[in-house]
Amino acid sequence: MNNLEIREAAKKAGIRLYEIAAVYGVNDGNFSRKLRWELPEAEKSKIMQIIDTLSAGKGTGKEA
Repeated sequence: MNNLEIREAAKKAGIRLYEIAAVYGVNDGNFSRKLRWELPEAEKSKIMQIIDTLSAGKGTGKEA
């Protein structure tokens, strides 16, 4: 499976892929299709930052 580190980080943080897609600025279906192929490191880094931001918001009781 491609982009396993992104999928595992999202799962561990309790973040759904559609939540990441909304912040990333794409439709959730397009985001899932994008994850089918290995992403460049720059894109992975941006998505990991989004996961970190969303998980920080979940810890405070705020909806991200």
